[in-house]
Amino acid sequence: MGFEIVKESYAGKIREISIGKGDKAITVGGETCYPFYQFEGKMPNKPKIAMEIWDMEPEDWAEAALAPFKDVISDPAAWAKKCVKEYGAEAIVLQLKSVDPNGKNASAADAVATVKKVLGAIKVPLIIWGCANPQKDEEVLKKISEECDGKKLTIGPVEDKNHKGIGASAMGFGHTLISSSPIDVNLAKQVNILLENLGMPLDRLIIDPTTGGLGYGLEYSYSVMERLRMAAMAQGDDKLQYPVINNLGNEVWKCKEAKLSVKDAPVLGDPEKRGILMEAIGAVTYLMAGSDILIMRHPEAIRMVRAYIDLLADGGMATDVAPIAKKLDDVTIDYKAISPKPDLKIEEEKKAAPKKEEPKKEAPKKAVLKKAAPKKAAVKADEPKVEATPAPAPEVDAAAKAKAEAEAKVKAEMDVKVKAEAEAKAKSEKEAKVKADAEAKTKAETEAKGKAEKEAAAKRQEEENALRLKRAEEREKHAAERSKKGKGKVIAMTAAAEQKSQNEKILETLNRIHRRIPLY
Repeated sequence: MGFEIVKESYAGKIREISIGKGDKAITVGGETCYPFYQFEGKMPNKPKIAMEIWDMEPEDWAEAALAPFKDVISDPAAWAKKCVKEYGAEAIVLQLKSVDPNGKNASAADAVATVKKVLGAIKVPLIIWGCANPQKDEEVLKKISEECDGKKLTIGPVEDKNHKGIGASAMGFGHTLISSSPIDVNLAKQVNILLENLGMPLDRLIIDPTTGGLGYGLEYSYSVMERLRMAAMAQGDDKLQYPVINNLGNEVWKCKEAKLSVKDAPVLGDPEKRGILMEAIGAVTYLMAGSDILIMRHPEAIRMVRAYIDLLADGGMATDVAPIAKKLDDVTIDYKAISPKPDLKIEEEKKAAPKKEEPKKEAPKKAVLKKAAPKKAAVKADEPKVEATPAPAPEVDAAAKAKAEAEAKVKAEMDVKVKAEAEAKAKSEKEAKVKADAEAKTKAETEAKGKAEKEAAAKRQEEENALRLKRAEEREKHAAERSKKGKGKVIAMTAAAEQKSQNEKILETLNRIHRRIPLY
């Protein structure tokens, strides 16, 4: 009987989302299986790689990351053009670093000018990434959305704190949104629900679950992305069935290890290759978790990851992928000189080593016995006829005494050691007991607090429902009274003194609706 692969069937499907316009528009999503599990379902659109550019000249980039863009680093439009023409970027991500209030705090008008320059230089989709300050992002992204009407930009990150303003603007001017949440499945779902309730079309939404660099942050990000994809595919949760985007290059290259020179960290190897491989490894990890769009920085890392995607999707040989092409001078590291001296002793030899030192301890005592010999000769010279033969007896007694003293010393050391070990064991047991008691107490307090909060929430819900019903009755009563009083009267309609824009009217209507209908 031949081997049969066990196949899973999935209840959900990732929505297909198109970004950009014209011939260069790209489509992501559409999966009916886990990442690259093409034996179980379909993956109609390969993950895409977008190259990042900054709206200002970077000040703290590693030399390896700067090298490919040194000639265009001060001009965002030329930078974007080079990424597309020389490195084949499928999309461009403009990082608005200059608008950060903690940095240069550039104005929204400056950001709009930069966006328009970049739009004029490329035809591939453009993604606008804010500074992650909710208030400043709302101000800047709303302005960009309005000024770039019909350009089909992708705008983010959008959080629960600024989703109304940015969301309404994107809806009105035809842009796609990136909903961002801080590494939590429930929070990601909540932001999506808020945007759906706002009226955001479902085919213009991408999830950013927050991206971590290599190490501790990567573990959390990977776990959350994996659970997002599981909830969307296996559990059929339609609030999470959206493509995922990861701002990867920005996170990896700001890690300390990506910036250290060969002088600072020789054991980490060539700094240029190190940074490239860190970004490539991070990208592959996020692909396995379900990423649909990777935002990357270094062209060599992008080339290798693109080859990896093609190998998994279409097949082929990894040996055909070219090695890293360096742009900086090669480095030579004398690993032999900096490596520690190897310890080739096995554990048994190390434990037996102290026993071999016992004869050395007796050596000084034997030397003392030898020095005592002249006294015997002096006595023999003064009294030649006195007993000379019994002289060896004191030497035997001294040797026995020295041996007994050495044995007593060893025994005392062993007693001290045993006593110290017993005390350490008792102390650790006591600490473990104290820790267990503290954990039990904390758990009990947490459970009690959770129960109290649950009861309070239920009580508050009842009060709110009662108040809501009361308000509804009052509104009906007032409406009946108004209709009764105004029956037969003609009300003159005049234009408002202050005329509002379409965007302001949408926001005003949404705020009024959301005050009346709670979002839970």
